Amino acid sequence: MAKAATRPPERRLRGGRAVDEEKVVSENPEQPKLRQVRQTEDRFLASDVFEAQGRALPPRNGTGTIHEEAREIAVYHRCDVAVIGGGPAGCAAAYAAAKAGADVVLLERYNHLGGLSTGGLVIWIDRMTDWTGRHVIQGYARDFIDRMPPEGVAGPAKADWGSRDPLKAGYWGQRTSAFHGVVCWAPTLDPERMKLNAQEMLLEAGVRIVFHSWAARPVMDGNTVAGVVFESKAGRQALMAKVVVDTTGDGDMFARAGAGFDTDIEEGDVHHSANTSFVLGGVDMDRWLAFRREDAEQYAQFAALGRERLGFFQPPYVSWRNDIGLFLGPRQSGLSALDVDDQTELEIRSHRFMKTHCDFFRENAPGFENAYMLQSAPQLGVRHTRRLAGVGRIERKDWGAGVPVADEVGVSPSVSPKFPIVSVPYGALVPRALDGLLAAGRHISCDANSHGFMREIPQCWLTGQAAGVGAAVAANHGVAPRDVDVSEVRKILRAQGVFLHDDEAVRGAQTGSVAAE
Repeated sequence: MAKAATRPPERRLRGGRAVDEEKVVSENPEQPKLRQVRQTEDRFLASDVFEAQGRALPPRNGTGTIHEEAREIAVYHRCDVAVIGGGPAGCAAAYAAAKAGADVVLLERYNHLGGLSTGGLVIWIDRMTDWTGRHVIQGYARDFIDRMPPEGVAGPAKADWGSRDPLKAGYWGQRTSAFHGVVCWAPTLDPERMKLNAQEMLLEAGVRIVFHSWAARPVMDGNTVAGVVFESKAGRQALMAKVVVDTTGDGDMFARAGAGFDTDIEEGDVHHSANTSFVLGGVDMDRWLAFRREDAEQYAQFAALGRERLGFFQPPYVSWRNDIGLFLGPRQSGLSALDVDDQTELEIRSHRFMKTHCDFFRENAPGFENAYMLQSAPQLGVRHTRRLAGVGRIERKDWGAGVPVADEVGVSPSVSPKFPIVSVPYGALVPRALDGLLAAGRHISCDANSHGFMREIPQCWLTGQAAGVGAAVAANHGVAPRDVDVSEVRKILRAQGVFLHDDEAVRGAQTGSVAAE
């Protein structure tokens, strides 16, 4: 194998912060040429990010246009709230809206619920506790995990949340449940049980689930979203609703309805890369973790060999079982999840990565001698495409304030102990001008830096639940989502178990409506 060319790390400023950058370019003609960037500051997870230098697919040759004839579209169903996308945010939104008294339909393109937490194999659920161990992301998130079978949940006991004991933090740090020396509630869950759990929760709440259906465009009544047109094996149909909740992850509905959005990213940032995750079976993760923990020199040599042989390197994470290893990469930048050719390229490379990593680990890694390819994720692991330009916005400059916003509908843990918890505004779910729609999940209104943690699964549960309640209140009262009484939304969220600051701390929340800028 050709040896990788390297050069010393550099310090560069991106977005007002310093990052370490190291470039490694594979000279192996069988591997795509990749650029490696390491992020180390203000992030949950330091990781390698690779920027593609070559492509497996030839360029396309399409030119010109064709004309599509106008046609009548049958109405599939009419409801109060239509939730578009059954990922973490969509499940929480549909559940919360139904619990708040709305007639709800959830439209999902795959054959399961859970989105990236299930179909994307992002089974490590990020932190739901603050740095003192206080459980701040609750509501749907807590209900969901409480209903999981014990054998499908791997994480620290509640008594250890917030512990700074070096032994406990060291143990759980290798199991993605301790950060900055603090044990957190960040469990790893069985993806198949998550699919079933979400499905049964929504059905019990009275949600109408529609699988195998892809929303194509919004139905517009002037400046108001009145439903969506979707495609399925039955052809093209319309789903009409008083309020639409866009939980597509990419803002497909609000973007196609003409709402403003942001696409800026921090170059090389792990939180704006994409990949297809995979799991290997037949492993002994305890043995692997002992090797990584107890023999730092040999592990460094192993990692260097991986980069030399493969042109990149992705270590495994624990799963909900000791005999299954989880790989959430290699993470690739420079490819758009809104471009079908780039999506295809990502899948081709990720499937190749799965084989080469399995072969390499089986040959060289303690605990992987009997490893085999168990499953690649059926969903592409997208971290960022669009972010809503909303009435409100979560911004990095406000992280240190520790002050609840006036229209708070949720509280998120901060990215590191040097910041307090983050107050999430209802306005971050509301388009600046577009009516009839709320947005939740990874495409809410925030800056590129805040997106790094607001895109995580618990935060998607949080914003999804807030959007679901907001949509139900709007539908129940016959008002635009921007005109709901936020104090009513907060009251319902509290009744659903959501953690919020008290009303006195959230001055002005009782005044209610969120006006457009």
